Amino acid sequence: MRPKVYHLVGPPGIGKRTIGVHLAELTGAVLLDNHLFRDAVYKPFGADGLRPIPPKVQALGTQVWALGLQAARLAPRDVSHIFTAYLPALDSAVLSWQRVRDLATDRDADYVPVWLTCEPGELTRRVTMPERAERAKLRDPERLQRLLAENGSLPPPPGALHLDTTTMSPAVAARAIAGHHDKVLPLPDASGTSQVRNGSSGRRHTRSD
Repeated sequence: MRPKVYHLVGPPGIGKRTIGVHLAELTGAVLLDNHLFRDAVYKPFGADGLRPIPPKVQALGTQVWALGLQAARLAPRDVSHIFTAYLPALDSAVLSWQRVRDLATDRDADYVPVWLTCEPGELTRRVTMPERAERAKLRDPERLQRLLAENGSLPPPPGALHLDTTTMSPAVAARAIAGHHDKVLPLPDASGTSQVRNGSSGRRHTRSD
């Protein structure tokens, strides 16, 4: 059986790791959530989910994440992976998405992109949950609103599974992902293009998927 690379993408607080825990139980895949890597440097810095993390520390977290990708690339054929991420509509996020997709290609694995959404009010409630402090996750609702207003979210690639988790439990979401397989779902933008913001200049341009 071909290994799988599940890619759970959504804004902070949406429940990516919680869904990933259930998905790992269902599939046996290794859960490699974003903070597993980044907290290795965020915690020493003193990140508490409220204090902003400066770009230099974020860059160190990206280096640790890149090392994790290298290790995953060396995994045996019977090992599948679950990655989680918030991908803003920035060129840098496009590159991050491509690196996970390329990992699947290099391993001859099935790439399973899953885009998670949630109603704003429910997302605000979730981001303040106290257990998020254990992993230095963003816990400030105002910062979350500014982040999403300024950077948005990267549109899903062709074939991605889209799940609205507003009223969906993590266990139900995980079962939907595990049973998704090779279904191809229509994209929100029927033209097949995605609006991406350039990370250096803030301008928008059209990227073909």
